[in-house]
Amino acid sequence: MKQNLGKLSNVLKNKYLLTALGFLVWMLFFDERDLITTHIKQPEELKKLRQSEKYYQDEIGSTRKELEGLKSRPADIEKYAREKYHMKRDNEDLYLVNEK
Repeated sequence: MKQNLGKLSNVLKNKYLLTALGFLVWMLFFDERDLITTHIKQPEELKKLRQSEKYYQDEIGSTRKELEGLKSRPADIEKYAREKYHMKRDNEDLYLVNEK
């Protein structure tokens, strides 16, 4: 029993082992890229980023389709400018009505 305590005290006095153990604890729990961050938070963030990527890809597709429609029908450009950007001719008055 006394020998086991002597071995344990020798291990606890080893500065290299204590330093390595402290470093391991720091890296697992307190570092910016700790165990919790890398295995729990990052996969959740990756899932959100993939969802937003899909959303933006869909938006890009719809915008491209709209652009192709405007290129093929130049008469629709005026309608598009009036509806989206509230543009008007010089001799017109523009009234915006909010419908709720």
